Amino acid sequence: MFGKTMRTRGLAAVVTVLALGLTACSGGGDETGGTGGQSAAPGSGPIKVGFSQLGAESGWRTANTESVKASLTAENGIDLTFVDAQQKQENQIKALRDFIDQGVDVIAFSPVVETGWDEVLQEIKDAEIPVVLVDRTVDTTVVDAYVTWIGADFEAEGTTAGEWVTVNYPDAKIFELQGTLGSGAQVDREAGFDTIVGQQNIVGKASGNFTRAEGKAAMEAALQAYPDMDLLFTHNDDMGLGAIEAMEAAGKKPGEDIQIVSVDGVRDGLQALVDKKFNYVVECNPVFGDQILDTIKKVYAGEQLPRETIVFDQAFDQTITQAEVDARAY
Repeated sequence: MFGKTMRTRGLAAVVTVLALGLTACSGGGDETGGTGGQSAAPGSGPIKVGFSQLGAESGWRTANTESVKASLTAENGIDLTFVDAQQKQENQIKALRDFIDQGVDVIAFSPVVETGWDEVLQEIKDAEIPVVLVDRTVDTTVVDAYVTWIGADFEAEGTTAGEWVTVNYPDAKIFELQGTLGSGAQVDREAGFDTIVGQQNIVGKASGNFTRAEGKAAMEAALQAYPDMDLLFTHNDDMGLGAIEAMEAAGKKPGEDIQIVSVDGVRDGLQALVDKKFNYVVECNPVFGDQILDTIKKVYAGEQLPRETIVFDQAFDQTITQAEVDARAY
């Protein structure tokens, strides 16, 4: 089972695993991988793929969807059925069952939350359809529920953010703006960050559900509840951008009165760095549709794959230039 403990690793391991993961993808994988439920040799027609995206809650998710759709095309040998779950697990489970009924060759999805998938994953396994997890992870009791997972190391992202805070603002009074509760990104970014900075430095937490509007609302409440906060750690840029609106409405200067550390690295988030309203951003690269395409083709062909492939992330501070932001693809 691919549980949370498997994703506990430091930032240094990310680069190592990336190199190993990419080598394994091109060279056939390792002993922990598998071929899923592929029971027949691939035919000559396009690969029927059912992809369930969890929603469109942020600029990051929009960029990820665009990358997926740009790569999983008829020109690349894919017959894609794409479903937006609108951040509701029940919608996503329905989509996965529809994919079974449609007899797709491969199912790929970004799960809304980590738990609650056992029944539908068992149904997919019984239908002998291989599964590729994208971006987020699942915690399931179903054995070999999926072939491989591809995405960022969320815990390492939180760790990187925490390390920057401890070096630059060791005595900060921190408010943590959480993503969708129970999602892999929320759980792991929080774990990585909190382990480094220590619970005693965190004055409060609230979920902004990864959206700008809810991030603004959560920050409005937090400014009232925790007037002594001087640093915000937000689990994504969109919530941080909403928090900026709340701070400015309250007469606070984001980036000065309250330092802001974020995760994502979308263009709007990095623009906030240039504008000195964000102080530090850990990237979570959404543009890896080409790697998803490569993975799906290898799964369909029955090749062995590594259990996971890490997408490489960077980190940025206020030394980033306008030219660098303008050159971003997302």
